[in-house]
Amino acid sequence: MHILLVADGRSPITRRWVIGLRALQHRITMVSTFPCMPLEGLEALYVLPIAFGSWGGSQVGVAGRQAHGRLRQFVGRFRARFLFIRYLLGPLTLPLYSRKFTRLVTSINPDIVHALRIPFEGMLAAGTPDNVPFIVSIWGNDLTLHAHGSPLMFRFTRKVLERTNGLMADARRDIRLAEMWGFDERRPHLVVPGGGGIDLIEIDHLRQVSVDVPQVGVPSGVPLVINPRGLRPGSLRSDVFFQAIPLVLRRLQSVRFVCPGMAGQKEAIEWVGKLKLHNAVQLMPFLSQEQLWDQFLRADVMVSVSVHDGMPNSVLEAMACGCFPVVGDIESLREWITPGVNGLLVEPTKPQSLADALVLALENPVLRTEAAAINRDLIARRAGVNVVRARVDAFYRRFL
Repeated sequence: MHILLVADGRSPITRRWVIGLRALQHRITMVSTFPCMPLEGLEALYVLPIAFGSWGGSQVGVAGRQAHGRLRQFVGRFRARFLFIRYLLGPLTLPLYSRKFTRLVTSINPDIVHALRIPFEGMLAAGTPDNVPFIVSIWGNDLTLHAHGSPLMFRFTRKVLERTNGLMADARRDIRLAEMWGFDERRPHLVVPGGGGIDLIEIDHLRQVSVDVPQVGVPSGVPLVINPRGLRPGSLRSDVFFQAIPLVLRRLQSVRFVCPGMAGQKEAIEWVGKLKLHNAVQLMPFLSQEQLWDQFLRADVMVSVSVHDGMPNSVLEAMACGCFPVVGDIESLREWITPGVNGLLVEPTKPQSLADALVLALENPVLRTEAAAINRDLIARRAGVNVVRARVDAFYRRFL
């Protein structure tokens, strides 16, 4: 089967999806909406930088690298404003790139076109000719946040969901919401992790090897909390995370916090300085997949203060590594987390709620140990890489 992926080629999620399709022995061509390095296993790579994708930005790096260039640094520094500009003006770039995309599809002649999220990959791929099956994946904030960013975002989100022949999502909630946005409930849909599944064998191997992680200065043996989500304006409450840290330190002074993807980020640096957290918080660069998993294996608790999300792959990965999840109390996360059993849900707008949950988790090693066993079994049954790949392959074949 020949799959044309429309995705952000820089993203670790995209890279793992390509690995999964290769394991299923499918042919893969990619249209990336951001400039990126070629990926192993692609028959061809095309770049259509819709919605100012050529500007890049530093939130998503390539395997642990920071983005370079003055323009990308500017975008990274003013990420929230750039997101607002993309909402307003990004859809206006669709006519130019849609024509190019349609010509590419006609030339490539794939069996299936699969866009890995709605904005702006799905919006671009909605121009797929009617004779080619079009599948779109929903990310957790596609419908709850981005679709409401501007009238044009609203319009084109609806257009995507009316056009798509099949839908993938990482939460049942998003299938329900998609039906409200115009997706025909009689069309095929599938709920699977957005990254293509968790490789437990690969994680277990990491327990036996040494992984070099840059800029790690946390003493061994101290309670360790990791926030792996970086800075995501509108989706995560980073302000709540940083404000909760002093509240935790008043009760547990030895706790240390590590934050991959936040080194050099203006917002994070300002919070650390304002709250005088230099001795407790380490802002780290972007980490490779192995480096991030290594940190999950070392940490006691992971934090994700979500207000808009599906089921983040980083949360699933932390759970697979035995790291206790403390996450925002939103519908999609309640599909995986039972409070007090395999994690804790917190009010994502209240620092005290987060601090109380962190202290509860850190002071209860039995709770963390029991949760680790529950989560290991949960991941194996619902998110194991072989389970997910088999379900995705069967889903694809429904369109042939």
